[in-house]
Amino acid sequence: MLAPKPTPEQEDAMVQAAFDEVLQGYLRSNHRKKVEVIERAFRFAREAHKGVRRRSGEPYILHPIAVARIASQEIGLGSTSICAALLHDVVEDTDYTVEDIEHAFGHKVAQIVDGLTKISGGIFGDKASAQAENFRKLLLTMSEDIRVVLIKMADRLHNMRTLGAQPPNKQYKIAGETLYIYAPLAHRLGLFAIKTELEDLSFKYEHPAEYEKISEKIRETENRRHLAYADFAEPIRRRLDEMGLVYEAKDRLKSIYSIWRKMEQKHIPFEEVYDLYAMRIVFECDDPAKEKNICWNIYSAITDIYKLHPERTRDWIVTPKANGYRALHLTVMGPDGNWVEVQIRSRRMDEIAEKGFAAHWRYKIGEGDEESELNAWLRTIKDILENPEPSAIDFLDTLKLNLFASEIVVFTPKGELVTLPAGASVLDLAFELHTELGMHCIAGKVNHKLVPLSHRLSSGDQVEVLTSKSQTPQPEWDSYLVTARAKTRLRAAMRKSRQPLIAKGREAMDKWMSDNNITPTPAVISKLLGTYHAANRDDLYYQLGADEIMLGDFLVETLRKQQDKSSSTGLLRKILRLGMGGRDKQPDTPPAMLPAAPGKVNPKETYILRIEPDGTSNFRQCDCCSPIPGDDVMGFIADDGVVELHALTCEHAAILKAGYGPRIVATRWDTARARFMAHIHIEGIDRHGILQELTFMISSHMAIDIRRLEIEAASSVFHCDLWVRIADAEIATDLCRRILTIEGVQSAARIK
Repeated sequence: MLAPKPTPEQEDAMVQAAFDEVLQGYLRSNHRKKVEVIERAFRFAREAHKGVRRRSGEPYILHPIAVARIASQEIGLGSTSICAALLHDVVEDTDYTVEDIEHAFGHKVAQIVDGLTKISGGIFGDKASAQAENFRKLLLTMSEDIRVVLIKMADRLHNMRTLGAQPPNKQYKIAGETLYIYAPLAHRLGLFAIKTELEDLSFKYEHPAEYEKISEKIRETENRRHLAYADFAEPIRRRLDEMGLVYEAKDRLKSIYSIWRKMEQKHIPFEEVYDLYAMRIVFECDDPAKEKNICWNIYSAITDIYKLHPERTRDWIVTPKANGYRALHLTVMGPDGNWVEVQIRSRRMDEIAEKGFAAHWRYKIGEGDEESELNAWLRTIKDILENPEPSAIDFLDTLKLNLFASEIVVFTPKGELVTLPAGASVLDLAFELHTELGMHCIAGKVNHKLVPLSHRLSSGDQVEVLTSKSQTPQPEWDSYLVTARAKTRLRAAMRKSRQPLIAKGREAMDKWMSDNNITPTPAVISKLLGTYHAANRDDLYYQLGADEIMLGDFLVETLRKQQDKSSSTGLLRKILRLGMGGRDKQPDTPPAMLPAAPGKVNPKETYILRIEPDGTSNFRQCDCCSPIPGDDVMGFIADDGVVELHALTCEHAAILKAGYGPRIVATRWDTARARFMAHIHIEGIDRHGILQELTFMISSHMAIDIRRLEIEAASSVFHCDLWVRIADAEIATDLCRRILTIEGVQSAARIK
């Protein structure tokens, strides 16, 4: 039975109670108490959104109130941010302007609200993704005022918490861009609690069955896990009590998303994820100068009790992460024979770790080492934004490059510390120090040894950059670089130097096509890109303009045939430049039966995936992930109107969700009438006859066709990859389960 609809009076009381909770939380904080302006912002927002409701049916004003509560109580921001959070949708959704906000609440609040207001169009052109432009606007304002992105994080977190009210295609789009951009951005800003929740919520909506399965497993193992933790923690607690420390020790459970990702990456079941929990020790210390010594004293006490893993100690006290994270991590062998990570940090470090250093930025305290690190990162972001990529998706990829999780620290000859992403090269460091150094870099000296500019650096290296005035940027340098700053600078320089030849090549191409009566359809361009191994159109034009290739008569007939065909993966080939359509079509995948006319698919409705008795289908399978019935999938409306099918875990799907949300379609499998290829990876101890037993069990007992098999044995260990034709993912799961019953087999998993 449905709950009765609340009366207007009850709704007003509910809204007031929600705002009172925000106000009480603010009054408990250490911020200056500017209650009057917050109450004024609330009244302004309530009046502006009057009569408007969210999709769930509740008054819209509850959303900005919830965002203000998260910004204040979960991130730790003050009155200016609370006002901006309450007003963040006013300009976008009502007739009020940024000037109205500035007149009523001042320049700072108006600047933040303006940064949070979505826009359309922009630097990427008419056909580009407005989503990517929104990210750019957000980050450009962020580099001026970090509170913009912090409130945007609060906004995204509340949208994710209430995502259940949205239709499935919107869920995929919002969850996808959250996982692709917002979660890494939260990590980079040190908002670890928010980052974890964003990942878990994205996972919950993209893979509901897997999410529930892992949640159930966690509930089932809770008692056993608590007992194991108690056995591990008791001796440590006794020692810390003897040391006279005031501390809090607790177990920290791995997030559901992290557990699932480990299961996927290592192809293991839940039962084999041994590092489900870590121990966190948070001690009280009034003097920051003493924190380091206390951390190492606790480290010494723990290693007196348990055996230390020699390669898994992480000292982020002496060299903090670039987002301000400080802690000492060690991994020891517990009494049950499993490795357990222990995190040691002070109460101050813990607050920064959970809420992010950005919350403690220059609005509350003076600028110290951590703030200068954050400032350096913000300067890098600004650098990327001022030299944007011409493609929306390239821009998102370049931005994502800068949200690196793993970092190394290297030293200049003068002993200055430079933080870089893991895998950075000498050339990355050169660009990091100065653009001109990067442009003229010829080599480096690492620990006084001469190395090429492509040399990958390790933490602790001392690096000297060597330059020459005659050196100029080269196209192959792109493969040496991992930092966003370096890639952006290099590409800008290459574009500038290549532009005259690109223009010449484009002119030559247009003339040749016109002379030969060929239309440059996506299929034609795709064929030319493949023929000349060009990454994109500009690369093709450049080769033509530089006289590296010639358009011969032998191409004319081929291209005339090609121009009438629909491009099988037009959008992905043009935008992602990932070459998905360039490979041969997998055997046994059904050919696509195109919809009667493009534009017939309604993104707001669930699209039923059908396979006809003759093997044709109303969708197109993409080679990048080749999903099968039973997998969590989504549809994407391609340029030609055909629904392309991707697994939700596919990296190409992640980019499409982040950049082209309005073209995402929720899908549902109809009864499968076809067979699909599945890849199974098997490992085990080699013995005589095991291959015969394996193939007999698959083909005879389970009546499954094996299409391809590769096996290699070395030193009594074998690795086997086989491709089978099956109807759905459940059969693959059952097959792996049966393979594991064969003597000697240690693991069997489907590779997705």
